[in-house]
Amino acid sequence: MFTDEPYRGNPLAVVVDAEGMDAGQMQQFANWTNLSETTFLLPPTHPDADYRVRIFTSREEFPFAGHPTLGSAHAWLESGGVPRQDGVLVQECGAGLVRVKHDGGRLAFAAPPLTRFEAVDGTDRAKLAAGLRLPSAAILDTSWLVNGPQWIGVLLESAEQVLDLNVDYAALEDLKVGVIGPHSGGDVDFEVRTFIPGDAAAEDPVTGSFNAGAAQWLIGSGRAPASYVAAQGTALGRAGRIHVESVDGDIWVGGASVTCIDGTVLV
Repeated sequence: MFTDEPYRGNPLAVVVDAEGMDAGQMQQFANWTNLSETTFLLPPTHPDADYRVRIFTSREEFPFAGHPTLGSAHAWLESGGVPRQDGVLVQECGAGLVRVKHDGGRLAFAAPPLTRFEAVDGTDRAKLAAGLRLPSAAILDTSWLVNGPQWIGVLLESAEQVLDLNVDYAALEDLKVGVIGPHSGGDVDFEVRTFIPGDAAAEDPVTGSFNAGAAQWLIGSGRAPASYVAAQGTALGRAGRIHVESVDGDIWVGGASVTCIDGTVLV
C-alpha cells in the first residue's frame, strides 16, 4: 500500500470472504501472518456502507487504520465489489463510516475526525526528546493526533533531521510517535517516519492513520499547503508516497496499491 512498486510499500493481508469467522479466529490468523495489520471483509450492517472491515494487528483489533483502509478497498474492488455511489466507496469499521474515493487510479480515504487533538504536556515532551535523541529545542512542535491509534506528531525543521533519527524505543516508553519534516525541493514535500515502542518495537513502513492526523494538524496550522506529497519508508528501503489534499473541508489521504499475492487461505 502507498506505492505503485511491488514490495516497496506497507504490506497488508486481506481475507475477502470472512463471514462466519469470529474475533478469536481473526486474531489468531492476524497473529500468524505477522504483518502490521490483517483485515477481514464482511457484509455491511449500516445501510449506507458498501462493505464492513475488521482490522487486526498481531495482538489487538483497531477501530481504524489508514493503509488497511486503502488495501481493503483495493481488495474489495478487485474481488468484484461495485460501490453504490459511482467513484466513492463507503467502508464501515469500528470508527464508523469512512469514505474512500476511487477514479480508476489512486484510492484516497477521507480522514476521520481526531478524537484527541491537543498539545503534548511537558512530561511526554521530555520522553519524546529522550526517545528521539534530540535536544528539546530541535522539536519545533508536538501534538496528540488520535484517530484510532494513539499517535503523537512531532515536527522537525527538515527532512534530513527526520532521516537521521536513531530512536531509543525504551525512552519513548508507550508513546507512538510520528515525526515529520519538510523537504527543501524535489517532488516530495515532507519526510515522515513513525515509531511504535513495546515488546516488538518497530518503525512502520507507511502509516495512513498518522498521515491523516498530521495533514489535519499541518494544513490547519498553515505549515503545509492544501495539497502535498509525503514520503515514508525511505529509511527502511521502501518507497511510500502519501498524497494529501484538502477539498471543501475534507482531508483526503491517498496512495497506490499493488496486489502481490492472490489465492486462498485456510481459516
